[in-house]
Amino acid sequence: VQLVESGGGLVQPGGSLRLSCAASGLSFEDYALNWVRQAPGKGREWVSTIYTFSGNKYYADSVKDRFTISTDSTKNTLYLQMDNLKPEDTAVYYCAADAAGLGYAGPDSLNLYDYWGQGTQVTVSA
Repeated sequence: VQLVESGGGLVQPGGSLRLSCAASGLSFEDYALNWVRQAPGKGREWVSTIYTFSGNKYYADSVKDRFTISTDSTKNTLYLQMDNLKPEDTAVYYCAADAAGLGYAGPDSLNLYDYWGQGTQVTVSA
């Protein structure tokens, strides 16, 4: 299994970015697909989860109404559309897949995710 993120970069406050996570070796319907971020000097923070078999999506309060998670099964790619970005969104963003379908069940649940990408840096600054 391999997860490869892309799409990060430097953007001004209020701007947008779309992150991609290209997956190989797994079927999206067998996993909860997640985005997790880690800001400098802070712990990992769950951002969003999508269950492709149901279409259900979940977001952290800090990104709700600004970020949108989606998938393209034909490309086996997970996306995170990030709009109205704020400086506090600055972090390394990781995609992760968990076979147990946990999504977010508390901070410790992140330790149970099965596969992680290498991360992509997002910097929001004027």
